[in-house]
Amino acid sequence: MSGLALLTGATALVAVAGGHRSYFATALLALLAAGMAHALVVEIQRQARRRARGWARHDTVNAVLLACWAACAAALIAVGSRPVLILGCVLAPGYAASSAYFVVERLRTLAAPFVPSPAPAADSAPVAEPSPADVTPSV
Repeated sequence: MSGLALLTGATALVAVAGGHRSYFATALLALLAAGMAHALVVEIQRQARRRARGWARHDTVNAVLLACWAACAAALIAVGSRPVLILGCVLAPGYAASSAYFVVERLRTLAAPFVPSPAPAADSAPVAEPSPADVTPSV
């Protein structure tokens, strides 16, 4: 999750702070960064909602690394041009919110009672295998 967070921010930084490139390339990099931001949110949800016994070491690592990326993004505010400053103002609260979202979702998942998935019923009919006459031969 942390690598995806870093890659998202780095792609956004390249989109706004790169040298001379076309508007198309800048827009494409910005769309890529937006897509990776969505993937990051989905990964945060997946990691936070997994069923485990309790808060583990890797949960702490995930939360701390997202908070560190927020601090690094805040450092962008003091460096660079106006687009980099704006990006730092977007990334820093975004990473901080991601870290808080992970912690809240993880604690919510741990507080929910564990309900195992139901076992298949013993009286259910077994699934019939297709007969050789039903199978279409491949060419």
